[in-house]
Amino acid sequence: MANFAVNCEETIVHMSHLAPLIADLALILICAGIMTLLFKKLKQPLVLGYVVAGFLASPHLVFTPSVMDTANIQTWADIGVIFLLFALGLEFSFKKIVKVGGPAIIAACTIIFCMILVGIAVGTGFGWKQMDSLFLGGMIAMSSTTIIYKAFDDLGLLKKQFTGLVLSVLILEDILAIVLMVMLSTMAVSNNFEGAEMLQSIAKLLFFLILWFVVGIYLIPELLKRFRKLMGEETLLIVSLGLCFGMVVVAAHTGFSAAFGAFIMGSILAETVEAESIERLVKPVKDLFGANFFRFGGDDG
Repeated sequence: MANFAVNCEETIVHMSHLAPLIADLALILICAGIMTLLFKKLKQPLVLGYVVAGFLASPHLVFTPSVMDTANIQTWADIGVIFLLFALGLEFSFKKIVKVGGPAIIAACTIIFCMILVGIAVGTGFGWKQMDSLFLGGMIAMSSTTIIYKAFDDLGLLKKQFTGLVLSVLILEDILAIVLMVMLSTMAVSNNFEGAEMLQSIAKLLFFLILWFVVGIYLIPELLKRFRKLMGEETLLIVSLGLCFGMVVVAAHTGFSAAFGAFIMGSILAETVEAESIERLVKPVKDLFGANFFRFGGDDG
């Protein structure tokens, strides 16, 4: 009995430490729920509702309740990005990217090149230094894959024919952005182009693409097919999320973003016999944490 009482006391103390996190989560979900209903009634994208909910729950407004610990919310938002890109990967397999590869590559390179030129022209017009103008071009060349994917999802456009090309372009832009960021950061520090840094970045990218191809085409689909009879829905969800976060860790340690790793694992699982089941099981989790990501955008604004 004494041990039981001690354990209960420790649990209560532990819960008191969790209180700010739980209170923040309750606040943002209530705000997101209200804004979802309102924007659904107004026939507006839910993404805007989540951003407005984040602004209402942020410390910027003194007359409304606000979150107590933005660091915790940042963590929830990071998890939200992971689930959103994981879901995007489930919708968009490796074979689909290869299928629309040619037009997507041309479109992505053209968009990035033109946006960089626009940034340089605008920066030069304002009298900025050449490096600052180049950075401006690099920033406006980047697009938000998560925002566009969520908007397509809300509007029911994910199954449309043009969506495949649009998402392929966005994904390739994200990949090219990795190389672009290395180039710009290296040039900003040393005021010249370092070939070694560029080659290292390309080598990492090639490693990831080879890993993507080998694991996605041969290893994981075969393993899931072999153990299919042993996997109920609960086990399938746990295994899928474990693989997702495992790839996130690999991506982070290799120097890529967590979202990129999540997308790769999603596209790998999209090639398996359980792809539709995984997509259905992940959707509620994606919706929950995805709302936190967009809400954090409003809070940060």
